Amino acid sequence: MGAQQASFLGIDLGTSEVKLLLLNADGLVVGQAGAALGVSRPQPLWAEQAPQDWWVATERAVAQLRAAHPLAFSQVRAIGLSGQMHGAVLLDAQDQVLRPAILWNDGRSHAECVELTQRAPQLHAIAGNLAMPGFTAPKLLWLEKHEPQLFAQIRTVLLPKDYLRLLLSGEKVSDPSDAAGTLWLDVAARDWSNELLAACHLSRAHMPRLVESNQISARLRPELAAAWGLTHEVVIAGGAGDNAASAIGIGATQPGDGFISLGTSGVLFVVNDRYRPNPESAVHAFCHALPQRWHQMSVMLSAASCLKWFVQLSGAADEAQLLTEVEALPAEALADAPTFLPYLAGERTPHNDPFAQGMFYGLNHQSDRARCAYAVLEGVTFGLADGLAALQASGTEVQVLPLVGGGARSAYWAQLIADTLNVDIVRHTGAEAGGALGAARLGWLAAGGDPAQVCSKPGIAARHTPQAQRHQTLQLRLQRFRKIYSQLQSLSAPLA
Repeated sequence: MGAQQASFLGIDLGTSEVKLLLLNADGLVVGQAGAALGVSRPQPLWAEQAPQDWWVATERAVAQLRAAHPLAFSQVRAIGLSGQMHGAVLLDAQDQVLRPAILWNDGRSHAECVELTQRAPQLHAIAGNLAMPGFTAPKLLWLEKHEPQLFAQIRTVLLPKDYLRLLLSGEKVSDPSDAAGTLWLDVAARDWSNELLAACHLSRAHMPRLVESNQISARLRPELAAAWGLTHEVVIAGGAGDNAASAIGIGATQPGDGFISLGTSGVLFVVNDRYRPNPESAVHAFCHALPQRWHQMSVMLSAASCLKWFVQLSGAADEAQLLTEVEALPAEALADAPTFLPYLAGERTPHNDPFAQGMFYGLNHQSDRARCAYAVLEGVTFGLADGLAALQASGTEVQVLPLVGGGARSAYWAQLIADTLNVDIVRHTGAEAGGALGAARLGWLAAGGDPAQVCSKPGIAARHTPQAQRHQTLQLRLQRFRKIYSQLQSLSAPLA
């Protein structure tokens, strides 16, 4: 193909937004577009989305990107997919969606996690992870128990990004990085596990076929290509789960490379050259988005979403206004700021506690909006510190961590993370693009791109070095944060 005439489209299906990114053959971002999504919470602990809404949002974002960059869009040769992990998209024999997708931050299947662990004694060794309500497999056990007539109609289970692929191409395909989050994958072998599927009364027939993230998985349907004004054949890469895709976006491909993602969830991600499970600490061990690569990951369920929640609660105009108010606080005001537990949707690492709840502790007459907003930033940061401690307990060490996702826009938050974790935090150019950039790069690789060029590390826009005195002060507050959770844990379980 004429390399200089090619563009590569990344589609990142997030929880709050579908993001599109257009990359040219020089590796430069041509343009971006997005369309917002909402989450339905019909009952406590539940979180659902209609898969049809993902497609509507994708087409809306495509229209924006085409209008803004008509020539570059017309030159798209490959599409890469990234997406929120663990969601259960359930299809019948006619590939029709049976019910709203149950999302990664849904906590209803806590009892089924115990049941799955009993049914599959080798679960931890094969899947490399504890059974947690967010994962896909416990959701299917819950459906079998609570919606048996619907369960009987299930012919295919797809992950969110792979449902988009089905509509793009007509093909049912996934990749090891995303499939590793189902608890049905043999993570070392990068293949479905018959044993783990059978524990959920499923088989390989219910699963999409697997290709590596950087390989061709399908081709864009000709009628869709025509509607989008694309005249060349367009290949679709295997794609990746959102965090593995973000790693490709910042060039985290070698053992020891890592990053922190501040999106709806909070993630600390480190690349490994082999399968290194450590489920006892609620650390995730997944396949990376490149062959012969794996990664460890700590995950907190609510991160930048806590700030979004507090914007609505406090009546602030937006996150930027809150951050401006926080940055104006004098240093002495932070000493009496309340402590915030960021467990608005339960928690994974290190607690594996779907009933963990958020709270402010230490409110007084001085606790104004700015101090409480600071507490939110600090509480999320302390959750990341807990994740780093879990990774360190499994032998993983890091010296520098890039910051990606929406939270990467804030220099203040980046410095707070550096001071708390006592590691250098760097912000790369375009770091907020996250999974969409990684998805576009995977599309480029599937179209024959040179990995050394495609997976280069972006330029560093800012470096935040930890301040020793501030680190010591924050350690005292971190100790209080941990003590509050441990003291209140027994009160979090449902009264019923």
